[in-house]
Amino acid sequence: MKFIHFLCLFLLFTACKKTEVHLTKITAKNIAIDSTLESSAKIDSIIAPYTRKMIGEMEKVLSYAPYNFTKKSENRQSNLGNLMADMCFEMANAMFKDKTNAAIDFSMFNSGGLRANISMGDVTQEDAFNLMPFENELVVVQLSGAKIEELVTYFITSKSAHPLSKQVALNIRKNGYQLKIKGQNFDKNKTYHVLTSDYLQGGGDSMNFFKNPVKLTKLDYKVRDAIIHYFQQTDTLKAAIDNRVTL
Repeated sequence: MKFIHFLCLFLLFTACKKTEVHLTKITAKNIAIDSTLESSAKIDSIIAPYTRKMIGEMEKVLSYAPYNFTKKSENRQSNLGNLMADMCFEMANAMFKDKTNAAIDFSMFNSGGLRANISMGDVTQEDAFNLMPFENELVVVQLSGAKIEELVTYFITSKSAHPLSKQVALNIRKNGYQLKIKGQNFDKNKTYHVLTSDYLQGGGDSMNFFKNPVKLTKLDYKVRDAIIHYFQQTDTLKAAIDNRVTL
């Protein structure tokens, strides 16, 4: 009891005493986290219920894949990329309309952002996290006709299957291209609303045409959440190579 009484007096004294604190030294030490570290039974017992809960959440079945969805490129498309672009468009378009009373014209993402395939069979929440492990959010950029031309040039010269939604019909020719958006010929005098991620909007993957748009609308909606919500409301996933890009 004397010790506790003394400790209380000490804490009261130090709390009331005004002292200036100055940083005098910074030290660092590397601690290797590997198999040489022994686990703690006490800590393991504390985190075990949370581990079981997390595993249960990740294994929750959300949808079904009748075939494999991969990044395999065919005519600058992949069925995984088409799925990604279309489902994000579908989940974000109504949200954008509520915010702006306007509609999204199409979506574009980067093939490098597709971090995992989806195998045939049950599609779980873990599949969504594997596909999009980052905290990227969906945004809509209003682009000038000149910026859309930069976007198309980037797509053609990169020769990658960057995900484009089905609202686009891009015919790549030997000496140019023909572009239709929502069934209408591209008009360089118009502006278009394009859905993408905040990472790409900031110039990620050298997609600099997304920078400095006419207008930027943040949806406060994570790409991963859009994927999960789409999986939850879609019994069977479908996507195929179609005419959105032709050579």
